[in-house]
Amino acid sequence: MRTKANEHAAFLAQIEKIAQGLGETFAPFCEVVVHDLTRPEHAILAIHNNLSGRSVGDPVTELGLARIADPAYPEVIANYANRFADGRQVKSTSIGLKDASGRYVAALCLNVDLSQFNGLQNMLRQFSRVDEPGTTVETLDPSAAETIRKRIDQFAARLATTPRSLKAVERRALVRELKAAGCMEVRRATETVAQHLGVSRATVYNDAK
Repeated sequence: MRTKANEHAAFLAQIEKIAQGLGETFAPFCEVVVHDLTRPEHAILAIHNNLSGRSVGDPVTELGLARIADPAYPEVIANYANRFADGRQVKSTSIGLKDASGRYVAALCLNVDLSQFNGLQNMLRQFSRVDEPGTTVETLDPSAAETIRKRIDQFAARLATTPRSLKAVERRALVRELKAAGCMEVRRATETVAQHLGVSRATVYNDAK
C-alpha cells in the first residue's frame, strides 16, 4: 500500500532526474538544486553543478520559507537577480511544486553564474575590436563596386541631380568624399567611378589629387 511518504519520495525522485538532466545540459554554467520543502531545516535534496558551495542537507532559502508559509506564493519566479556567497552575480529561476492538496512540497531552482558569461563577453569584445582606420584600407566585400555606385548616387541625390550631371566642382567634392571613406583604395575603384560618372579615368585621377 502506497503511503503519502512513499508518494512524496517517488515525486522527489522524478524531480531529481529532471534536475540531473538540466544540470548535465547546462553544465558548467548553471547550478540546479532540488529542495524538499517538507524538511525545511535540511531542504537541499540534490545539487548539480555546485556553484554556490552549499551541501545536501542544507536548510531552505528565504524563498522556500515564503512558499511553505503561503500556498498562494507564485509557483514560478524566473530570471531574478541573485548572488552567491562570494559575491558572484547570479540569474536565478525558482519553480515551486505542490502536492494534490495545493501545498508546496518541493522546489526546483536554477542558478546561472553570470560572471562566466561576463568574462566571455569581455573576451569577445576584445577579439572583435578593430583599430581606427589608418593608411591601409582593405575590403573583403565582393560587391564593393556596387557600394561605390550607391555612394555616388546618394551624393548626387543630395544635390538634386544625377551622377553624370555633376559639375566639375561637385565631382571633385564627391571623389574627395570617396577617397576619405577609403573607397578609392578598392580594386578597380577608379574605373568604377569613371564609368558611373561618364568621365575618363584620368579625370578621376586628377579629381582625387
